[in-house]
Amino acid sequence: MSEPVRAALAAIVEGRTLDLQTARLAMGSVMDGEATPAQLAALLVALRMRGETVEELAGFATAMRERVLRVEAPDGTIDVVGTGGDGSGTFNISTTSALVVAAAGVPVAKHGNRAITSRSGAADVLEALGVRVDHTAESAATDLRELGFAFLFAPGFHPAMRHAGPTRREIGVRTA
Repeated sequence: MSEPVRAALAAIVEGRTLDLQTARLAMGSVMDGEATPAQLAALLVALRMRGETVEELAGFATAMRERVLRVEAPDGTIDVVGTGGDGSGTFNISTTSALVVAAAGVPVAKHGNRAITSRSGAADVLEALGVRVDHTAESAATDLRELGFAFLFAPGFHPAMRHAGPTRREIGVRTA
């Protein structure tokens, strides 16, 4: 049972938005495995129904960045990440964009996952193209330095999200 998630849920039910710190603590609790699946589902659905604020998303991002596996990247490296499916059945635009930018000489760390809400996730597309998707922080740094491109498979670089993945898949709707 997570007290930070309980506090966040109480605030949302009372019609309040979460400040950055409250959102950060709630997401940190989720990522640390303290929240129950029911708490996580309630939080995600409540936020989705009301609409997430910029401050809430910033708090979630801060919690994730505090727990991410870091990669040493060359100066000027950009991270291209998609939305996880655009809902209109288009091809994987973010992965295509990442490859075009890398081909133009800008080092790209393409962040992504397998398909969850779309037909093809970044990992699926890159794997089909023969691109390595199972990087460690060290091998990703080497590929960024030598090739100008590396794929950062979300489960490998955000291992704490394993606590949220099954619940998010089971909910079946797009969430923060």
